[in-house]
Amino acid sequence: MNQQDGQATRVSDSASAGRVDASGPKAAPGDYHVVVVGGGITGLSAAWRLQKAARQTPGLRYTVLERSARWGGKLRTEMVGGYGEEPFIVEVGPDSFITQKPWALQLARELGMEDRLLGTNDHKRTVYVLHRGKLTPMPDGLMLIVPTKFTPFITSSLISPLGKLRMGLELFIPPKRDGADETLADFMRRRLGSEALDKLAEPLLSGIYNSDAEQQSLLATFPRFRALEEKHGSLIRGMLAAQRQRMQAKGAVPHAGNGSGKRVSMFVSFLGGMQEFVDTLAGKLSGDLRLSTGVERLEKLPGGRYRLALDNGATLEADAVILALPADVTADLLDTLAPEAARHLRAIRTVSTGTVSLAYRTDEIGHPLNGFGVVIPRSEKRRINAITWTSTKFDHRAPAGYELIRVFFGGSRTPQTMELADSALLPLVREELQSILGIRAEPVFHRVYRWAQAQPQYDLGHLDRVAAIEAALPPDLLVAGSPYRGVGIPDCVYQGQQAADKALARVQTT
Repeated sequence: MNQQDGQATRVSDSASAGRVDASGPKAAPGDYHVVVVGGGITGLSAAWRLQKAARQTPGLRYTVLERSARWGGKLRTEMVGGYGEEPFIVEVGPDSFITQKPWALQLARELGMEDRLLGTNDHKRTVYVLHRGKLTPMPDGLMLIVPTKFTPFITSSLISPLGKLRMGLELFIPPKRDGADETLADFMRRRLGSEALDKLAEPLLSGIYNSDAEQQSLLATFPRFRALEEKHGSLIRGMLAAQRQRMQAKGAVPHAGNGSGKRVSMFVSFLGGMQEFVDTLAGKLSGDLRLSTGVERLEKLPGGRYRLALDNGATLEADAVILALPADVTADLLDTLAPEAARHLRAIRTVSTGTVSLAYRTDEIGHPLNGFGVVIPRSEKRRINAITWTSTKFDHRAPAGYELIRVFFGGSRTPQTMELADSALLPLVREELQSILGIRAEPVFHRVYRWAQAQPQYDLGHLDRVAAIEAALPPDLLVAGSPYRGVGIPDCVYQGQQAADKALARVQTT
């Protein structure tokens, strides 16, 4: 989602959508020019918002600059053919987005992608937890790790009797209402106990952010928990109330991608993979789009405009600038212009992450792959973080007679694996798959992807840090993207839209 993202290995080149222009149009008198730096989903969403506004705003124009040779940042897909009628769809980055946050789904529909949306196979939605080396299904009725059904929870072997009793006592623990941030680990221990933290919260909730629960900010990552605690006095009561509201409001709405009147899946992708999203979006942009063009320097001019010195020797002037970049790259551009903002930006930690996707013949696996995958608590002391059974989770991800499995490594959980060469990493992953799933077969192919220092960490006090960054920025200089107010695709789409709206607000006053 940025200009200088971590480099992924073995990524197939795709046709770059959008026009590439190394020189660009000259500024005309009366123009209001917005430059977006970073051509990931955040920057492209900002550009789309600007383009829509330009239809009613004479003189508004925009430029998007991307240092790499492709659009999309972490949203990349490799198609591997030659094994059947359909190709394997192998994701380099995210494999889907959540629809409960509406912005990505709304954008896909604006782009006319309704028929390309692909929901998960919800009838197979079982998630397993590795518990003492064995796969244990997550109890039915868990909502964001909070039990809402009595019998499945009580009969599950995942949590001990004492652990279940401690979770049940959550109903009687006084709520915290001082508004102060706390780590996810402290919150979970306080409300649900240490065993719930180890078996549920740490692998599931910290796993989403590739984070360390002992440092992860609750308010920056799961503010809903605090809101439920404050409103209902208890997470369990809050989740039960939310469940009742959903049941009352539940109605027939189009299911993602099939128009059958079924409920929209919680997670959706696209028939051709997540890269289809950014390729379609970039292909519909008609502004000045420049690939292989980075920014070397950013300065404020007398009168309030900005000058951007590009790495090809050219310069651009802008009335507003949106930086949709990694925090450290943004800090480098702001060292002189906004040193206080740069200081706070450098305080945002990052970790490196990676995945290994492996394809197998179905008849050589043995395991039924009857669910979406496996989360692995830190206490299991494994060398991998999680496993997704991709071809079970989604249709059209593997040809008939084959399965696709995705293994996650690195991050705060297993950082040592990032140092391994592919030749050492693959045997390690296969050993873990044999131990956990009993898979001994040779994969028909595999793909290793690594993202170096590309995952921002929302540590305790993160939102205060972001507020300080925003307060220290000069007028009409905006930041957006995964380092700030959400790492998910809908969050990044929304941040891009908000940044564009803030830039547009100045048009009416100029």
